[in-house]
Amino acid sequence: CLLSKLVSSGVFSAVSMFLNTLTPKFYVALTGTSSLISGLILIFEWWYFRKYGTSFIEQVSVSHLRPLLGGVDNSSASSSSSSNGDTDSSRQSVSECKVWRNPLNLFRGAEYNRYTWVTGREPLTYYDMNLSAQDHQTFFTCDSDHLRPADASKSTALPSTSRASVQCLQDLCATAYILLAEEEATTIVEAEKLFKQALKIGESCYRRSQQLQHHGAQYEAQHRRDTNVLVYIKRRLAMCSRKLGRTREAVKMMRDLMKEFPLLSMFNIHENLLESLLELQNYADVQAVLAKYDDISLPKSATICYTAALLKARAVSDKFSPEAASRRGLSTAEMNAVEAIHRAVEFNPHVPKYLLEMKSLILPPEHILKRGDSEAIAYTFFHLQHWKRVEGALNLLHCTWEGTFRMIPYPLEKGHLFYPYPVCTETADRELLPTVFHEVSVYPKKELPFFILFTAGLCSFTAMLALLTHQFPELMGVFAKAVSDLAKQEFFFEENSLNTYICV
Repeated sequence: CLLSKLVSSGVFSAVSMFLNTLTPKFYVALTGTSSLISGLILIFEWWYFRKYGTSFIEQVSVSHLRPLLGGVDNSSASSSSSSNGDTDSSRQSVSECKVWRNPLNLFRGAEYNRYTWVTGREPLTYYDMNLSAQDHQTFFTCDSDHLRPADASKSTALPSTSRASVQCLQDLCATAYILLAEEEATTIVEAEKLFKQALKIGESCYRRSQQLQHHGAQYEAQHRRDTNVLVYIKRRLAMCSRKLGRTREAVKMMRDLMKEFPLLSMFNIHENLLESLLELQNYADVQAVLAKYDDISLPKSATICYTAALLKARAVSDKFSPEAASRRGLSTAEMNAVEAIHRAVEFNPHVPKYLLEMKSLILPPEHILKRGDSEAIAYTFFHLQHWKRVEGALNLLHCTWEGTFRMIPYPLEKGHLFYPYPVCTETADRELLPTVFHEVSVYPKKELPFFILFTAGLCSFTAMLALLTHQFPELMGVFAKAVSDLAKQEFFFEENSLNTYICV
C-alpha cells in the first residue's frame, strides 16, 4: 500500500509540474495540429467513400482487424468461391447493367414529337435516340443487304429518317414504311396505315427468305432479318390497336404473334399482353401469363413483379385495414400479398413513389434499365390506371412498401436472399432520362459511414478549440488547468479508494 501511494504521488507530481509549465501557445499548437490531422483524415475518408462507396477505416477494421480478434466476416466467407463463380457473378453484373428496349415505348412522331410541340421540351435524350438507331441497324440490316437494292439503299436511309430519304423506297422496302410510321406519322391512325402497308411487303419478303434460308449463311441472315422486321411490324400494329381502343383485337394479335414466334422472347411481347389483359380486367388470363413467364430462370422485370403483387393484393385489398391488421394480425392471404409487394419493391424500389403519386411522371424513354428509375417510369406510365382500378390496392401498397427496406441487409452486399443492385444504375438512368426537368431517383442511397461523421465532428470540435485558444489564450489556459485539476482530484479519489480496498 505504501509503495503504491509513493508511486502514484511521484507520477502525479511530475504530471502536475509538466502541466504548470505549459503556456497558452502550446494549447494553440496542440488543438491546431489535431484539427489539421482530423481534417486530412476527413478529406481522405470522403474521397474514398465517393470513389468506393465505403469507409476506409471501416473496411480495414472489418477486413484485417476483425479476423485478428477472432471475428469472421460473412462477406469474405461467402465470397471465397472459385474463379468460375467470380466469372459468373461478373457476367451477371454485366447483364444487369444492360439497357433494354422498352416493350411499351411510344411512337416517336405521333406521341413524343407531339409532347415537344406542346411543351417545347425534348422528352428523349440523345443517348436514348442513338440506341434506337443502333437497334434499327441491328434488327433491320444484315451483311447481305447489297444483294437487294432496296435494302442497300435502306441501310443508308436508316440514320437519317427524313421523308425525302425514305419516300423513294416505299414501293420496295418494308423498313422504309416502318421509319415513316415511327418518325413522320403525326397520329396513331396514320401510323397504323403505314404499318399495314409495311406488313404486306414484310410478309412477302419473309415467305421468300423462308424458302431460301437453308441455302447458305447469307440467306439465313436475310431470313433472320426479315423475321425481325415482320415481328416488329405486327407488334406495333397490335400496339396501335391497343391505343385506338381495340384492346381485344390487340390481345389476339399478340397471342398469335407469340404463338408464331415463341423463341423471340427478347422482344418481351408478353409485357404488352399483360398490360392489355389488365385493361380488359381479365385477371385469370393475366395469372396464366405470369405462371409462364414469372420463372426464376428468366430475367425479371417490374411488369412481372408488380403485376404479380397487384393480383395478390386484389384478393384482400378491398377489405384491408391497417388498424384491424395490427389488432388481429395478418391472414394468410394478406401475408402473401404483403410478401409479393416486398418482392416487387426489392426488385425495383422506385416504382411505389410513382404509383402513389409522390413523384411526378414523365414520358417513358425508349430504353430502360431494369431495376432503375427509367423502368419505374415506363411501368407506372402504363400501369397506374390498373392499380387505381383495383379497390384498395394502392392503400395496401402505401401501408406496406416501406417495410421492405427494414428487411434488406446492410451493407447491401452481405445479404444471402437479397439480390444486390448494380452499381451502374444511376449512371445509366442519367443517360436515359432528361435530367433537365426530371430528378433521377437513386437507390440505394449511399449513407455516410460512422467514421466520416465521427471524423467530421472531431475536426469541427478541435478546430473550434483551436480558434478559441488563439483568440482567448489566458481564458483557455485557466480552463485547461481547471479541467486538469478536476481530473487529478478524480484520479486521487479513485486511487485512494483502490489503495484502501487493497490494504483491507
